[in-house]
Amino acid sequence: MTYSIVAREPATGQLGVAVQSHWFSVGPIVPWAEAGVGAVATQALVDPAYGPRGLELMRAGTSAPDALAKLVAEDESADVRQVAMADAAGNVAAHTGDNCIAAAGHRIGGSFSAQANMTLRDTVWDAMASAFEESDGELTDRLLAALDAAEVEGGDIRGRQSAAILVAAGKNTGKPWEDRLVDLRVEDHADPLPELRRLVALHRAYVHMDRFDQAQEAGDDVAAWVEVTQAERFAPDNQEIAFWKAQALTLAGREDEAREILARLYRRNPDWAELLRRLPAAGLFDVDPDLLERLAAPPG
Repeated sequence: MTYSIVAREPATGQLGVAVQSHWFSVGPIVPWAEAGVGAVATQALVDPAYGPRGLELMRAGTSAPDALAKLVAEDESADVRQVAMADAAGNVAAHTGDNCIAAAGHRIGGSFSAQANMTLRDTVWDAMASAFEESDGELTDRLLAALDAAEVEGGDIRGRQSAAILVAAGKNTGKPWEDRLVDLRVEDHADPLPELRRLVALHRAYVHMDRFDQAQEAGDDVAAWVEVTQAERFAPDNQEIAFWKAQALTLAGREDEAREILARLYRRNPDWAELLRRLPAAGLFDVDPDLLERLAAPPG
């Protein structure tokens, strides 16, 4: 019912899974990954337990091939399962049960495995593998390229519905909220892969916005400006980013540019002006009251 790819990026050690299916909400079921441990995709007549159990074994030092072999041997329904695993050392293994619905198969490459079942053509997993091998950029981008290649080959025979991508850091810091680098899901959508790409871009924008907040907290206006402008590059129409860019412009003495941005925001939602008035009390906008009122004034 699904096509997916699991991979480890040798340069960074990052571990990732990406998946698309004509099934509602595959994100909580198919992809599993843990920083410094491994990644798992479990699909076909899916048993989600392969995810946490596979990670548990790899966390204890079992290689991906040995972990998968153990779990398959214990599974009385292994013939209808499709599972792939990659560990932190770059070992990869995959299993496609003999009774998975055709077309079904997998291809293992250097530090990755592409697998699919219930696809229109039996070329899907090879196309995914080739796209992953030939693509450049971050692991996230290469995983998305593999999904796109599957769609070009016909993808899931039933069509499209949901997609997800999960990328974990190469090293485990003990802070899962930091080690989970990308964790995005499209639960139900007519065209989930473009929607997933949109979310990836927005995620990247908000990574910069998090750094913007940290820079402002540290009183580093230069770094804050760099981060908010980088965020805008990924999400140029985002109102939240535009608002904080106007705040940063004001603090940099560029009132006219800030007012131009704010005027556009107020036309879409006048409550942004009230939020601006509330910032000084929170210590986020130390400006002259007259300047504050000029900025908060409704557009002419």
